[in-house]
Amino acid sequence: MSEIGLINWLSLAWFIGCWVAYTQFAKYKAKTSASLSSVLHVHRINWMRRLLQREVRVGDAALLANLERNVNFFASSCVLILAGLLTALTAVDKVEGMLSGVSFAVVDTLLALELKILTLIGVFIYAFFTFTWSMRQFGFASVLVGAAPLPGDDSVTAAERRSFAIYGAKIIDQASRSYNYGLRSFYFSLAILTWFIHPWAFVAAAALVVVVLYEREFLSNSLEALKKVENVGDKVFKDDKELSRY
Repeated sequence: MSEIGLINWLSLAWFIGCWVAYTQFAKYKAKTSASLSSVLHVHRINWMRRLLQREVRVGDAALLANLERNVNFFASSCVLILAGLLTALTAVDKVEGMLSGVSFAVVDTLLALELKILTLIGVFIYAFFTFTWSMRQFGFASVLVGAAPLPGDDSVTAAERRSFAIYGAKIIDQASRSYNYGLRSFYFSLAILTWFIHPWAFVAAAALVVVVLYEREFLSNSLEALKKVENVGDKVFKDDKELSRY
């Protein structure tokens, strides 16, 4: 393990800590202030509520298919990236030769380079699983669109329609959350690339990714616009039964 170096282990621990800590922080923060996930949850309930008022749901099915297609693109990208990383792992001596030609890059031992490549492989395996799970959940949402009661169906009560809007939105919410986790993996994988240059660059890049993610999820102009549509920002922290009335 001494061949890898203490600074590499410490920078890896910092990276994992940044990722895990931000994930937990974002979950907690979303419960106390508006975020992209909490605001979009209200919009998804509105979507499901209005879907129940339409007899033709072709547009809704197309929207879900488009979302699923986006997730499929990233899942397929993960497979291609993993193939490239596995190839690099079997030719780590050539990777070392390439890095030795970069003047500002720190040349590590072969074992340290293998650790860095294995870390990238682990990140993209995680991303692949989150994206494929997101795809499955969007498939579940498509089933719900097909099973949605028609406006004139008197056998379905108002309470059941409210329940459909709430829990149909939650399924899409869960699918989007998995998609978001996968996207975060791509962000943090970019930080790992700086590890091949220097461990301190890796530490700084991991912190920068956290800053970028926080700004986009809690402070972005897109969030402000989403909050103002139908005053959704005022409805974020209402409970699900109240939300279903909007």
